Amino acid sequence: MKEAKRYLAVARIRRPQGRRGEVAAEILTDFPQRFEKLKRVWLDTPAGPPESAELENAWPHQGGIILKFSGVDSISAAERLRGRHVLIPRQERVKLPEGSYYLWELAGCRVIRNAGAGLEVVGTVTEVERTAGGDILHVAGERDAKRELLIPLAETICTRIDTRKKEIWIEPPEDLLELNS
Repeated sequence: MKEAKRYLAVARIRRPQGRRGEVAAEILTDFPQRFEKLKRVWLDTPAGPPESAELENAWPHQGGIILKFSGVDSISAAERLRGRHVLIPRQERVKLPEGSYYLWELAGCRVIRNAGAGLEVVGTVTEVERTAGGDILHVAGERDAKRELLIPLAETICTRIDTRKKEIWIEPPEDLLELNS
């Protein structure tokens, strides 16, 4: 588990593409231009740590990306990569401007609100769900960890996000927190 946290997935291999070992992959990064300069990546494995792979070439194709790895020179070799994730070390992620964050950085953040008589820790973010209507924070309740709260990740509700301190300050509309009770 610790090993997996050292990496970020930037693509998922869908299928072989062509006859020379290329693969078609789904792009999982908001920065697809990163593939132009990537040379060393890691591929997840069903069991065990990710394995290193050299990326010979990459080019966009039909909303995805075609990848050519060194040593993968046939359709059958490319077929063995189907479903695997292309990873980069977490420290190689694109640096975001101040005040911006990656959604994965929100997991583990404490959710806090100013509750009249003082501060209240509402709970801890367990995951961020991407929906067509906007992202939703899944929050394990502070007093009852089995109680899950759903909080829209909206600027009007989540007024301050500090990923370094692992805190999200909220000003929820009346009764929002009681909806899940």
